[in-house]
Parts: sequence; C-alpha cells; structure tokens
Amino acid sequence: MEKLPFERPIIKKLNTGMPNKFGLKTEYNPISHIDEVPVNQLIAKYSSPLYVVSERTIRKTFREAKRAFDTRYPKVQFAWSYKTNYLNAICNVFHSEGSWAEVVSGFEYNKALNNGIPGKHIIFNGPEKSSQDLELAVKNESLIHLDHFDELYSLIEVSSRIGKIAKVAIRVNMDAGIYPQWDRFGFNYENGEAWDALNRILLNDNLELVGLHTHIGTYIMTASAYGVAASKLSDLAARIEKKFSHAIKYIDMGGGFASKNTLKGAYLPGTDTCPSFDDYAEAISSAILRSEIKPENLPMLILETGRALIDDAGYLLGTTLANKRLADGRRSMIIDIGVNLLFTSFWYEHKITPAQTFTQHTEDTTIYGPLCMNIDVIRDNISFPLLKKGDHVVISRIGAYNMTQWLQFITLRPNIVLIDTDGKTHVIRNNETNESMNAFEQVPAHLIQKK
Repeated sequence: MEKLPFERPIIKKLNTGMPNKFGLKTEYNPISHIDEVPVNQLIAKYSSPLYVVSERTIRKTFREAKRAFDTRYPKVQFAWSYKTNYLNAICNVFHSEGSWAEVVSGFEYNKALNNGIPGKHIIFNGPEKSSQDLELAVKNESLIHLDHFDELYSLIEVSSRIGKIAKVAIRVNMDAGIYPQWDRFGFNYENGEAWDALNRILLNDNLELVGLHTHIGTYIMTASAYGVAASKLSDLAARIEKKFSHAIKYIDMGGGFASKNTLKGAYLPGTDTCPSFDDYAEAISSAILRSEIKPENLPMLILETGRALIDDAGYLLGTTLANKRLADGRRSMIIDIGVNLLFTSFWYEHKITPAQTFTQHTEDTTIYGPLCMNIDVIRDNISFPLLKKGDHVVISRIGAYNMTQWLQFITLRPNIVLIDTDGKTHVIRNNETNESMNAFEQVPAHLIQKK
C-alpha cells in the first residue's frame, strides 16, 4: 500500500459569527484607529515601528481598579510600579490619579523625586540599595522595604550615623499555594525568618516598623492566592500588636495581577481567564477584615500593581516587510518589529491585527521580526490574512515592561507617542539616532581611522 504523505496536525480556533465565502470568521476586525487617531497617520508622522500609549485607557483602567478596592476596604493606596513603565509621562498620569511611587533602584528612586513625588510617598523595594540610597531614603522619610538581614544591618548603621529614625517594612515571602513559590526576595514566613527580622526591628531604637509587604509572584491568575498571603501578613500584624503593643500602619500586597494578555501554551485567551480587579479585591480585603487585627488599628492597604494597569493602554505599530514560504510550506511574514522592541513576545501570544481592511481568507503564518537572529519570532503560529509589503499591523496590550526591558540591538529604538484624553498626540520619548548612540562612546586616539 502506498505510504501517505505526512501532514502536520494543527488546532485552529474558530470564532462563531456570520460566515463569509471562506466559512466562519477566524479573524477580528482591523484596528485602523487608536482613540480616534488613524494608525496610518501616526506612522506617517512618527515613522514605523512606533509605540503608542493611550492616556484615556490608563485612566479608565486605573479608576476601575480603584473602585474595586475602595468599595471593599476603607483605606486604600495605589503606588505606581516604576519598573513596569518608568517613562516620566506615564508615571505622571498615575501620580495625577493619586498614586504614590514604588521603586526598586536608586535610578528609579531619583526619577520619582524628579517627578515631584514627596519622599514619604515613595516605597523603596528591591534587594540592592546602596548606603547612599539608604541615606537619601531615610532623610526623605521614604518607606524602606527590607529584603535581607545584610540590608537591615546596613540601614541600622546608616540611620545611627545620620541620627534619623528610618521608616521600614519587611518583604515577606511565603507559600501562598501557587507554583513556583517566589522565595528569592524577602524573609520567609514559614521558617520563622520574617518573625525574627520583625523582632530585631522592633527592638532597635533607630528603626520604626511601619508596614508589612509581600509580592507573591507575577501574572497570578488565582485571586485566592492573594487571600492566603493577606491572611499571613495579617497574622504577623496581630502577633506584633499582641507582643509589642505596636500597630503597623499598612499592609502592602505588592503586584502581580494578570493582564488580559494570553500566555504561551494557554488554550483559552487571557480575556476569558484573567481574574477581574473585583476578584483580587474581594480576596485581599476579606482576608484582612476577618483577621485578628483590631478594628481600630486597621492598616492601610497598599497595592503596587503595574502590568494590569498599563498593558491595555500600549500598542506597537509596525509595517510588513516581506512574505516568504518556509521549508515545510507554511507562510511566514517579516515585519519591522523585533523581539528587542517586544520583549514580552517570549511569553505572550500577543494579539496582532492588520491596520487596514483585509481578506477573511487566513492561513497559518509565522511572524518574524527584522533582526538577524533566529529567535526573532513575534508569533510562532497564527491564523493570519496575507498582507502586502507596506501594509501596517497593530500589536495590542504591550504597555507593561516593553519600554523598560527593550534592547538597543541591531536596530535603533523608535519614538514613543502618548495620545491624550483630547486625542492630541505627544512624543514622550524621542527615537534613537546614530548620533545619540555614538555620544556614549569614546574611541582611543590610536584607533581612530583617518579619512
């Protein structure tokens, strides 16, 4: 019997709806405008590729999150996570909505100060704080979250030397019922290390314990894990109150809320599986309110969520460069957006949409970036229509981390544009040029080539 040729099996998602001449619709509508501004006009004015951020979406998402927590807990304070997106314009949108600043380095700390944030409204996290960082934070009365005992001892020395009491909290890691357990940062709850650190702080006259902090992980899709974490922090707070008659001022639940992006390997899209702000708020507030903390000493609840507040507001616009056929016959498309600009493509199946009308006839396609490296893959496999050279695409939900984890590699980094609430566009970070890049370099005299 003749051997049949091998055909690669695929799973193709079908969305119900009105059929067209090719069958059921398998793609979404084009994204031709962002906040009523035409995509083709944005690219014509600011070039391609191009980052675009919607101020309207940032404010809308923030207010949804704030409502979810304010309706369930009496004292809530958000602190914008600078590492998620530390462009000054973005940070100041969140600050104008009432957010404090949460930073994890001396670089970010000084950005927050330069943005006009009072020291007492800056939360200083992270495992690496120099003596100079600690001294500046103590003098500014910032909230210093200790990560390890060596940092604790350094802070005791600094506060003693400058004669000023430091306002501190500790970061606590714990088993919150999720895998993998984040135990790299902070003091462990289960082995007693966190309780040991708290006792040392409370017995030192140079330190004032003001809070407890945890950050259980990233892209946490189980809201109940936050309930477990909040219960354990509340237990520590109640034990502190009982032993030392000391009431902490706040519990900081960190970040890690999932955005609506779809993780690689997930069968269902993130829009269907991501918990809502209400889910997270219910789990956290209920755990604190039913704890042994006395009602008159109820601590303020601080939230450092970043990804879930900014992802939806970010877009990356690009242009089709070419179409090719791979060795196995599959179609591939090359665009001018590489993984150096879309770092999160390593773990997300980003939504990629044509920016103009297109045929509903789709084909399995691999979308590559323009970099001369084999790992420059924006989407491994997507059912996508054929786009011509010069056609534009829009990649959605890229607001978190892509503008801080991006790389200057092979290509220069592009403009970043903010669309304000009135639909006006503003460049909030200029594109790199050969001149701006060479300004950082120096060539020894004996290596300068004579012209």
